Amino acid sequence: MTTAGKSAGVLLFAIVAASLAAGYLAPASYETQFRESPNASPCRQFPLGTDELGRDRLARLLYGSRVSLLLAPAAAALSVALSALIGITAGYAGGWLERAAMAAADLFVSLPWLFLLLTVRALLPLNVTPWASILITFLLLGALSWAPGARVIRSGAAALKHSEFALLARASGCPGPRLLWKHILPNLRPLMAAQFWIAIPMFILSEANLGMLGLGIAEPLPSWGGLLAEIQDPGRIAGNPVLLAPAILLTVFLSCFQFVFSKGDR
Repeated sequence: MTTAGKSAGVLLFAIVAASLAAGYLAPASYETQFRESPNASPCRQFPLGTDELGRDRLARLLYGSRVSLLLAPAAAALSVALSALIGITAGYAGGWLERAAMAAADLFVSLPWLFLLLTVRALLPLNVTPWASILITFLLLGALSWAPGARVIRSGAAALKHSEFALLARASGCPGPRLLWKHILPNLRPLMAAQFWIAIPMFILSEANLGMLGLGIAEPLPSWGGLLAEIQDPGRIAGNPVLLAPAILLTVFLSCFQFVFSKGDR
């Protein structure tokens, strides 16, 4: 790993650690209202000021980062699990099952990902509790993004099915389930790991888009998307530049993530 990659790794670790330790680092809870100090400017008590409800912006940024950074890997794990289940089944079974699975995958891939996500989310109830909104966002991100990974994993499973070691295992009397579990699945783990790391930044940005449109995590629970919704009005930024803090943190995190997990820094 290059020096830039190592520096990015340290910064990435610091962001993740700070978000996980939000309960200890935040000066107050994300929902605590200081009614006497709405829209306060940055000061010693409020390093990033307060919002229109008097809530500490630093606390909401820390807690919001934790929500987004935990949600994205969880959704990525669900997406990879679905991709692996469908892709391995299709590639190993072949026949009509493979054709049906790949036809469904082609349909999902042909639809614009963000448009599909926004459409499905808009059809679901919007007036839900914060934790219900987290569950809905998690399921949508994971369940609607399986197709590209399934196609890749299906190709890998089909190639491994006809490989020399698989033929030798069958000739030795290895049953199908054991061949799949002991020989084919372990060789597909690098593909699944790559799909997992690719999905994390995509899901972070997808949650940010949902939040900016009011379709993401419900108030009062913060997330990067909900915090970014405040900067849609350029006039507010000119008078209060600290509103850009979530956007800057998101940009830094994604840049560091690319440095650390890009192919060149492995």
